[in-house]
Amino acid sequence: MMRAVWNGVVIAEAPRTKRVEGNDYFPPESLKQEYFTESPSRSLCPWKGIARYYTLTINGEINPNAAWYYPHPTPLARRIKNHVAFWNGVVVEGTREPKPTRRG
Repeated sequence: MMRAVWNGVVIAEAPRTKRVEGNDYFPPESLKQEYFTESPSRSLCPWKGIARYYTLTINGEINPNAAWYYPHPTPLARRIKNHVAFWNGVVVEGTREPKPTRRG
C-alpha cells in the first residue's frame, strides 16, 4: 500500500500509484478530501500540460500548493489524468502492490 503523509497524517492511500519522472501519482479517489483545497496556482509542463494545485490544511497548519494534478493532460500524459502527486514536505511511503494479472 502506498501512502502520502504530511504532519503525521495520511492524506492519500492507494494500492498502486502511477510513477512519472520519479513522482508517484495517486488516483483521485485515494485522497482524503477534507485536507485538500483548490489553489489558484498553475504551472506548465511542456509534455504533460497545465498543472493545477491543491493546498493542504491539517490541524490549522497550511502547506500551499503541496499537491498537483493534470485535469487535461496532453495525450502523452493521459494515464495520469486527475492523479495527484506531492512535494513540499509530503512524504510518499510504502510499497506498490503488483498489478493483477489477467487470466484467460
